[in-house]
Amino acid sequence: MEQRQSAVHSLIELLETIADNKYVLGDRLVEVGVSGPNLEATLASIAMAQGELGHARLLYNWCFDLHGLKGKKPEIYGQTGKALESAVNVHNWITLIAALYATNTAIDAVLQSALDANHPAIVSRIQKLIREQQDHLVYAKHWAQQLAHERGAVPHRFREALNAAANEAAAWLKEVESKEELQQEGYLPNGVKLVERLQQELKTVAAEPFVQLK
Repeated sequence: MEQRQSAVHSLIELLETIADNKYVLGDRLVEVGVSGPNLEATLASIAMAQGELGHARLLYNWCFDLHGLKGKKPEIYGQTGKALESAVNVHNWITLIAALYATNTAIDAVLQSALDANHPAIVSRIQKLIREQQDHLVYAKHWAQQLAHERGAVPHRFREALNAAANEAAAWLKEVESKEELQQEGYLPNGVKLVERLQQELKTVAAEPFVQLK
């Protein structure tokens, strides 16, 4: 019983972290996305913002359920303080794409691994979310590849931003990997390799790997 309670507590913490990042990214997609490099990018950013905020709301409500709250769910007025700094500190298009790509790739690694574990209480909650966020990942990857191959100072600035975001995301994934109770309860597969999933995906944004995770 104690082990299960510990696992549920860790699951809530994990879900809140994902929700916080999606909440912050949704906010930044509106705040910074309106200044995108072209109209298409701007409109897509605003549309994705609604998706990220919707996902955040679903995850927060799931956490309320796990806490045992019944009836109408509380209103959500801000994140719980677990969002990655690289997402919180987005201030221009380069840092937005770096954070969007690295953070959502890390989140996808967690969700896909949870899907692999096939825990019935998890699978039913995340299948639709995983499908919906694929468009966000494709969009972020497209812009990551474009910024990585731009002329002038942009590739260097993007590389720095992506390295910072990727290292922070990797540090978070290492913490998740270390939560043995999540694996023991079947929420994640035994011996899950989240950082490895992140590294493999990040290598695809350039001909040669230029993101060096610590």
